[in-house]
Amino acid sequence: MAEENKNPQPEGAKKPDQKAAPRRRVRTVAFARVYVNCSFNNTIITFTDEKGGVIAWSTSGGNGFRGTKKGTPFAAQITASKAAAKASEYGVRQAMVFVSGPGPGRETAIRAVAQSGIHVVSIKDVTPIPHNGCRPPKARRV
Repeated sequence: MAEENKNPQPEGAKKPDQKAAPRRRVRTVAFARVYVNCSFNNTIITFTDEKGGVIAWSTSGGNGFRGTKKGTPFAAQITASKAAAKASEYGVRQAMVFVSGPGPGRETAIRAVAQSGIHVVSIKDVTPIPHNGCRPPKARRV
């Protein structure tokens, strides 16, 4: 005769003697760095601790904006306020802001972070600027 399964639980279910996975420990960070990456097509806001470990992040595309609406200042404002709300759960009260890129939502994102209750200590533009640029293409022969 075929062997019958004596265990009544399905294959993927937890066994009764197994414990639940340990909960993620919520750390408190009073001072954070905010990286605002603003391109013409999207805005990405990242909150990190002093060492560079990511606390919270948000993007315009992740907040429901699609197509050309992702690059608007309004999308940057909503994105920054959602990221700041996530970061304030970790106890962030002060932040240094690093802005990168030429997008239209740069100032709006900084204002949204400040309005969410996080004190902006400094603002620094870290947009990469070419000193001599790329090598030009070779001359066209016709």
